[in-house]
Amino acid sequence: MTLVAGVDSSTQSCKVVVRDAKTGELVRQGRAAHPAGTEVHPSHWWTALLQAIEEAGGLDGVAAISVGGQQHGMVCLDESGNVVRDALLWNDTRSAQAATDLTAELGGPQAWAEGVGSVPVASFTVTKLRWLAEHEPDNARRTAAVCLPHDWLTWRLRGALASGVPFGVTAWEGAPVPGLDELVTDRGDASGTGYWSPATGAYRTDLLKAAFGTVPLLPRVLGPAEGVTAGAMLIGPGTGDNMAAALGVGARPGDVVVSLGTSGTVFAVAETPSADPAGLVAGFADATGRFLPLVCTLNAARVMDAAARIAGVGLDELSDLALQAPAGADGLTLVPYLEGERTPNRPTATGSLHGLTLATSTPAHLARAAIEGMLCGLADALDALALRPERVLLIGGAARSEAVRRIAPTIFGVSIAVPPPAEYVADGAAYQAATLVATPDWRSEDTSTYDGEAVPGIRERYARATGHVLD
Repeated sequence: MTLVAGVDSSTQSCKVVVRDAKTGELVRQGRAAHPAGTEVHPSHWWTALLQAIEEAGGLDGVAAISVGGQQHGMVCLDESGNVVRDALLWNDTRSAQAATDLTAELGGPQAWAEGVGSVPVASFTVTKLRWLAEHEPDNARRTAAVCLPHDWLTWRLRGALASGVPFGVTAWEGAPVPGLDELVTDRGDASGTGYWSPATGAYRTDLLKAAFGTVPLLPRVLGPAEGVTAGAMLIGPGTGDNMAAALGVGARPGDVVVSLGTSGTVFAVAETPSADPAGLVAGFADATGRFLPLVCTLNAARVMDAAARIAGVGLDELSDLALQAPAGADGLTLVPYLEGERTPNRPTATGSLHGLTLATSTPAHLARAAIEGMLCGLADALDALALRPERVLLIGGAARSEAVRRIAPTIFGVSIAVPPPAEYVADGAAYQAATLVATPDWRSEDTSTYDGEAVPGIRERYARATGHVLD
């Protein structure tokens, strides 16, 4: 049996799966937590990865590994490969003004959409680099290379594997780092920087220089099936978390995936690049050579976490409570902008509760309103894609909630397919690794289908509460 490993280095944790390269059978797995916050020193990701690998039984027998990771983050390295400052994560909104400034300075939304497929928002790496240049000029001057979270972990893995030291948390903790010229990335994650074009497959260093003042070294962009050798193991190009999830769930053209993790994303597999000057749809590339138009909300599963804390219950009980309240929660509407919002672009917004009366002041009504509000935000995202999906797949941590599964069709107005719970980002990374050493034939398990009558009044009230006019 030839084994491969896939990594999901997400905002909140690191997951590692080890699977059979040919069949996809899960052999073992592990996970470790990441610290909270919107800026984190990358060393925490490395420590968590080593712990997750150890919990997964090490790398014995593994022929190839790939890393899927949270998109957009800014990792700055000096000429010796040292981290210049804590990485700013995708959900750090301090660069919101930088996004506004860059959009105006460099030709407006249309020019950006045509140039790199997306209009900058605070999440994008290019805006964080502008923020760094303006607010921490000394750190900007020390920056010799810029990479993304998954790039940095791939780079550290190359150093550890190339050292020839057998895996061990202690042995690998201080493993040597390669030269900066060995940094690599993939087209999917590169497309979320704001300075790489999915349409041309090339960096836009002119945009980077305009934003940052200089052009630091950038990772080499590998093709979908292009790996690098490190010791006796192959390392895949890796990719962003959404692109890896598309691989892991087996998304195909015509599918729309709704992912409910820390953030909420709605994305489709497309044959041609997209460019939305309104800035709602990010025109990303995917991990196969195709494209991944995507709409992202900052607030998804943690809306349910917040509601559960307020109600003083666990997530399973929150689900039960939500199903006890009627559809529409008798008019109670939650606007879930708990950490600002990306779609619509309101980085300083806060959440709000509308329609609170004595009758709706119950834990059940709150639970229902929280789930409906979260899903309404994702329904707006689905509308922004302007597609007629052949299939809508619901994945992510919050998709394990029975209430989310049952309520989703009443919000989206279509049937929902829910694959079995899995670590789809890590699985997608493992599948990518498998393509380097085998011809994988991974069988998907049957999905469950959820139907329900659409309740238009829910989205109408949500639209009024958010000030968003439905078409």
